[in-house]
Parts: sequence; structure tokens; C-alpha cells
Amino acid sequence: PSVVLVHGSGPNDRNETVGGTRVFLDLAEGLADRGIATLRYEKRTKEHPGEFAGAYTIDDETTDDAVAAIAFLETQPGIDPKRIYLVGHSQGAMMAPRIAQRASGLHGLILMAAPARHLEDVVYDQFTWLAKADGTIDANEKAELARIKAMGDSIKTFGADVPATTLMLNNLPASYWRDLRDYDPVVAAESGTLPMLVLQGDRDFQVTAPDWSRWQVAFGSDRRATIRHYPALNHLFVAGNGPGTMAEYATPGHVDAQVIADIATWIDSH
Repeated sequence: PSVVLVHGSGPNDRNETVGGTRVFLDLAEGLADRGIATLRYEKRTKEHPGEFAGAYTIDDETTDDAVAAIAFLETQPGIDPKRIYLVGHSQGAMMAPRIAQRASGLHGLILMAAPARHLEDVVYDQFTWLAKADGTIDANEKAELARIKAMGDSIKTFGADVPATTLMLNNLPASYWRDLRDYDPVVAAESGTLPMLVLQGDRDFQVTAPDWSRWQVAFGSDRRATIRHYPALNHLFVAGNGPGTMAEYATPGHVDAQVIADIATWIDSH
């Protein structure tokens, strides 16, 4: 059996290095110990940043390479083409249902910290959490949050007259946001037939309760879905205490062994 690892947002390397944690390296080594192969690769925005200077979509950034990676795995000696799975983390988990729609060789999805809402709403909540982290929201932070909220609202309504290259929230072009406007990861997952394992850390401040609750409502009683949550884990699935923080990411850490065991056991059971 094998998995393709699909990164979160940003120009990630093949290990999905975030501060002191290498999420995908930990997953690859842990799954290898259980006899499960992995395919890791540099994200296109990391390897070929010059391709992202104009108009592009999330498919250019994420979806298309994941589909190609699955097709590549099907041809490799020692890989069972009937046991290829996708592990998506954060943005990669959000796009996993679309990847599954376009890749014929997948046999299951593992979603780690999967956003379930429109990306602009997730981003706004992230900035709000960061602003509140010190206990207060000052005037400058209020103004910044108002700007982000206004940009998010414009993403939902901008028309065809806005050029595809116009930079919007997070310095992403209008073409990127237009592509995501009608994409709902939960609805896309509901329309599929693949088994799913949905994982969430309770200390995650990037993908939070509004997202987690949508997955629970949609798939909590669905026999093809298995749902797990981990009280002590953050967005990187690293254990800690108290509310998650940005500073925590700088401290070297490892993906919790129970998460790796749960993924391997789920793959073995399918």
C-alpha cells in the first residue's frame, strides 16, 4: 500500500517543514515502519516559483500535481495500484475531494486538519485569533481585521470585470479566488464514494471548530468515514499544552505517534 502526501498552503518542501517540525518526513518514516510506502515531492510553488507571477488557480498549485503523483505511483514496481491513498494536510486536505474526482487510481482519503469552509473565511478567523492572542485587539488590529473582512467579502462578489491577475487576499490573484468560489470540500466529499479518515487536533488555531463541526455533521454517521480528534495536538499534529501558538511552531517537534498508528491501522483495514 502507498500514500501520496499533499501539502498545506505556502511553498512547502517535500517534508512539509514548518518551523521545527517536518510533518511529511515524520509521516513517511512512521508509515514505512508499518510497510506503507509514501510519495513526497516539492510543492510547485517551492520548486518553480516563477510560474506563479500572473494568473493561476489552486489546481495549478496543488490539484494537478497530486493527480500526476497518483498516476505515477500506479506504475511503480512494488506498489499495489489497488491500495493507493491520499493524505492531505490543511489546504491539501481541503482539496482532497477535488483531487479524488480527477484521479482514477485513489482508494481512500485521509484528511488532516481539513478546512470545510470558504478559504477567505478561514483566513479571516486565523487573523482574528492571532489578533486576540495577547488578550486585546488594539486599534491597528481592528483596522487590519476590517480590511481583511472587506477583502473576503469582495472575493465572494467580484465580477468578470476584475482582471485575473489582480492580487487579492494573501496576495493571491483573482483567478485563484474565482476558481475556489464554488468549491465546497464537504459537498465534494459527499458526492464521492471513497472511504475517508478525518483527523483533527483540538489545539489547532488555523483550522477550527466551525470546520471540524461541518465534517462531523456531514460524516459522523456515515459508515464510509472514520473520524478522530486529539485533545493535545496542534495544527501540525504535534502534542503540547494550552492554546496553540505561532511561537510553538518554532520549537522542534514530531507528529504524534498515535496519529501515524491510526493512519496505518485505517489503511490496513481497507
